[in-house]
Amino acid sequence: MDVLSYFNYWAVVVLMMLGFFIVIARANLVKKLIGLNIFQTSVFILYISAGKVIGGSAPILSDDVTLYSNPLPHVLILTAIVVGIATTSVGLALVIRIHAAYGSVNQNDILKQDQQC
Repeated sequence: MDVLSYFNYWAVVVLMMLGFFIVIARANLVKKLIGLNIFQTSVFILYISAGKVIGGSAPILSDDVTLYSNPLPHVLILTAIVVGIATTSVGLALVIRIHAAYGSVNQNDILKQDQQC
C-alpha cells in the first residue's frame, strides 16, 4: 500500500482541516468566508476523487470499451461549484452590509458593539 497513491485523499484532509481552522480561529468575516471556500473545495476534491474510475471511459456505447466511468459525481460537483459561488457572493454582500452597519468586519468588535446596546 503506497501512501502516495492516496495523495488526493491526504490533500482533502489537509484542506478540510485548514479551512475548518480558519473558520474557527479567525475573527475577520472575510477570512471566515475564505475558510469556508477552502473547506468546500476539499469536499469537491473528495467527490471527484471517489468518482474517478481508473481505466474507465466516457459512457458512450462502443464495442471495444468494457469499463465505463460514471459522470454523475462530476456533474454534481459542477452544480455545487455554481451554488458555492452564489453563496460566497451572498456572504460577501452580507459582510459589506455588516461593515456599513457596524464599521468593522471583525467578529469581536461586532459582538462588543451589540453588548453595549
